[in-house]
Amino acid sequence: MSNFKVFSGSANLPLAEEICEHLGAPLGKTKLKRFSDGEVCFQILENVRGHDVFLIQPTSPPVAETLVELLVMIDAFKRASARRITAVLPYYGYARQDRKDKPRVPISSKLVGDLLSAAGANRLLTVDLHADQIQGFFNVPVDHLYATPVIIDYLKGLDLERLAVVSPDSGGVERARFYAKFLKANLAIIDKRRVADNEAVIMNIVGDVDGRDVIIVDDLIDTGGTIVNATEEMR
Repeated sequence: MSNFKVFSGSANLPLAEEICEHLGAPLGKTKLKRFSDGEVCFQILENVRGHDVFLIQPTSPPVAETLVELLVMIDAFKRASARRITAVLPYYGYARQDRKDKPRVPISSKLVGDLLSAAGANRLLTVDLHADQIQGFFNVPVDHLYATPVIIDYLKGLDLERLAVVSPDSGGVERARFYAKFLKANLAIIDKRRVADNEAVIMNIVGDVDGRDVIIVDDLIDTGGTIVNATEEMR
């Protein structure tokens, strides 16, 4: 493991520092700034020739800025002769646009995968993708990790008795069912209709939540509207 190095962009520096502390490895030295027009200026301040490099850069908001920053970083490490470049994206931006659900729209999650490959990433490491099929959008290996084991251990430690696990939409049923199985809990599903971007209306609740402690399981919170509405309906 002595031949690897960990570097971070600006998206979540505290996460990178915690990872390095856990690994007992120093965080790689870089210089990152932006020109007055917003362009990314990046420089590696140490030798990476022949090393395995891990770039920690979730493409969290502002998604366009963090994504371009990651692409620039990957290109710099490729040109610096790193042996292998692994892009670590705990949050994968554009994951919601994973299919053509209406005419004349892009499949943006596939486009982002192509951009990462073209920039020079040899491998991707991500957590809880919005849709499992996104793994197939890459021309490089993908390590798709799940936070479920850690979260289930935490929830078991709460010693909740009458428990219901709720999926806030039909797309998350399998995820919620997995939690319900290991927690020995009831499963409930919210039937919602999306009336506009970032706006949904709850139509029905399928399942019994009366008098129960409720855990709402979702993989992505943007405006928080779905979670807030689901919480109100549960109450």
